[in-house]
Amino acid sequence: MKDTMKCVESRQLHKEDCLQEIRVELKDNVGVRSISSMSEKGRNDVNEYASKLLEEILEPSNMNLAFKRVKANKGSHGVDGMTVNELLQFLKQNGKQLRQSLLEGKYKPQPVRRVEIPKPDGGIRLLGIPTVVDRVIQQSIAQILSPIYEQKFSKTSYGFRPNKSAKEAVLKCKEYIDAGYKWAVDIDLAKYFDTVNHDKLMRLLSETVKDGRVLSLIRKYLRSGVMINGTVEETEIGCPQGGNLSPLLSNVMLNELDKELVRRDLKFCRYADDANIYVKSKKSAERVMASITRFIEEKLKLKVNKEKSAVDRPWKLKFLGFSFYAKKGGTGIRVHPKPVEKFKQKLKEITGRSKSMSMEQRMEKLRQCIIGWVNYFNMADMNNLVKTLDKWLRRRIRMCFWKQWKKVKTKHENLVKLGIAKSKAWEYANTRKSYWHTANSPILSRTLTNEYLKKIGFVSISERYSLGH
Repeated sequence: MKDTMKCVESRQLHKEDCLQEIRVELKDNVGVRSISSMSEKGRNDVNEYASKLLEEILEPSNMNLAFKRVKANKGSHGVDGMTVNELLQFLKQNGKQLRQSLLEGKYKPQPVRRVEIPKPDGGIRLLGIPTVVDRVIQQSIAQILSPIYEQKFSKTSYGFRPNKSAKEAVLKCKEYIDAGYKWAVDIDLAKYFDTVNHDKLMRLLSETVKDGRVLSLIRKYLRSGVMINGTVEETEIGCPQGGNLSPLLSNVMLNELDKELVRRDLKFCRYADDANIYVKSKKSAERVMASITRFIEEKLKLKVNKEKSAVDRPWKLKFLGFSFYAKKGGTGIRVHPKPVEKFKQKLKEITGRSKSMSMEQRMEKLRQCIIGWVNYFNMADMNNLVKTLDKWLRRRIRMCFWKQWKKVKTKHENLVKLGIAKSKAWEYANTRKSYWHTANSPILSRTLTNEYLKKIGFVSISERYSLGH
């Protein structure tokens, strides 16, 4: 409790020091500056720069950008309960002292709040949510260190990096396959963020970061602990998944893997802790799997998940939700069956018969879900797939209508309103067929037409997909 109170008292960021109102566009690379622009003189001297690295991090404009980014990302509260909406006022009132405590090395981060997120495969992903103040500090560090490390990272590393995406990674994989590298080594790291070796990571950081105060602050964040059921547990290993600094630290560690793969002249793509290596024969793939596994476990002190890692043809594997297939003239990209099933499950939840919501709300939720999914997978070849999904989804929506109408009288009245003759509407309204069966019958296909569904807000998956083609 004493430490917590001390931490709270030290959180200060004076308005004139750190929250100057400046116009900023919140992009993926917000706040990231080149080394040469990080001072008034635009100095490039690494030694001079390194000695003042913490001052660069705590520079008012950089801290302000970090604050804006944290606010824009919203997110949940940390262990102290402070929300993003309360952050500005708190920082206005408590600024100077926090900055001073950071400069003097006295600042102590608070533990992260443990959050468990179910995985599609049935496992649990452990997230660690820092306090909003700690998120601002971490973001400030990341904004300064990112451009330094961007110069060191591999071109075929795509995760958590500015101006790089999962789609680019998949296209690079396709390029390898088209070039004849038709065996893949799919390496899955077991609970990567939870198993990062602190000493190894700090040694890697110290090769580039020469300001000891910054290194000390980063280690404090690694060792800040996690709050579980009101009790703080120490964190001797791991990098909390959920912190603003964690993605960069993740890439710093796994850049050692990238360098090893480059040294061996191997064709690879890595997105965060998901890595695929492409070779020309099964024998080569098995040899690479064995040797790279040894490197990861012995040199990086990480664990390879033997059950999820595999040597196989690319079209039998999943990478970032995509897979591949052979077609005339080269290699085609498709959506792997697993994300399709996950997508259908989400649509099922929204269109569940027992789901209590208005049709307007249902259509809005469907719209958001469909746009997000199609925007991510629109590079894949899936004309037939989206048409099939559309047909299935329309049937489910018709089922929802039939369920909502409930009583025979209500069904009869609505069918008449939709253009069915009274006598026929009465016959339809008294059907004893199941909801699902009725949804595919002339009773509803003649009334709740595709045009009608579109009019009330239905977003066609196939039409959305066609916009990008």
